[in-house]
Amino acid sequence: MKKVAIYGRYLHDDTINTCKELITLLELKNSEVLVESNFHNLLKQNNIALKQQSFDQLDNSYDILISIGGDGTILRAVAYIGNVGIPVIGINTGRLGFLATLHKDQLVEAVEALSNGSYTLSKRTLITLVSDHEENHAAPHNFALNEVTVSRMNTTSMMQIETKLNNELLTVYWADGLIVSTPTGSTGYSLSCGGPVISRDTDAFVITPIAPHNLNARPLVIPDHTEIIIKVSGREEEFLTSLDNRIASFPNETVLTLKKADFTIDLIELKGQSFIKTLREKLLWGEDKRN
Repeated sequence: MKKVAIYGRYLHDDTINTCKELITLLELKNSEVLVESNFHNLLKQNNIALKQQSFDQLDNSYDILISIGGDGTILRAVAYIGNVGIPVIGINTGRLGFLATLHKDQLVEAVEALSNGSYTLSKRTLITLVSDHEENHAAPHNFALNEVTVSRMNTTSMMQIETKLNNELLTVYWADGLIVSTPTGSTGYSLSCGGPVISRDTDAFVITPIAPHNLNARPLVIPDHTEIIIKVSGREEEFLTSLDNRIASFPNETVLTLKKADFTIDLIELKGQSFIKTLREKLLWGEDKRN
């Protein structure tokens, strides 16, 4: 672990202490530590003396990226990583933490494990988006780890979302929007809209309508090698598309093509961590008094 990147977005009192401790522990391991430039400035503004350099983009010279925050921070960090192949681990200073599962009290053990290579990599599928519009407003970061969502913009009216799978018509959803989720994102927005929880190593996507007017419209699990084609019609001139937490707008009638990315994101899992354990802890499974 010679070269480590640190990424964060916000600073709270406990985050400041977490950053200080993390950097100190990494330096004791003789790691070169670079902090993302905006976060680097934020630390300096809070009177944290930094001798580390900052970075604006990543390359394959980095061994690990450590995200400090919640799941949203990891999703933004993924945009920096792209197809470079740097593994990422999240220290959870946020709330729920399905992706950022490392607690700040575990820093000493975590840095030791990272230094010794005592971890496994969980390879996560991504979705890419391409539009037929002359300007692909989602570029250059046209990929998502959790989900791609289309939703209405500046209106309370429903949208008509024509959806094809491998160029065969599935249906036209009348709804507030549509979510196409990876297994990683199945515990996010899709879950809150009634979608299923999917194991991380399942080769599948989930199509989940948002508040559908078609009462028989239900979430659909499909193979992740399926090409999904979406055409949105509505009363407004534009509609919104989000790739995780990055938002773009497209003109009405734009055709979007979604498919599995040709690269993955590697999430670091330390000993004792697992998807099943995360479900139990985050969704409170097993908390029934009868257990």
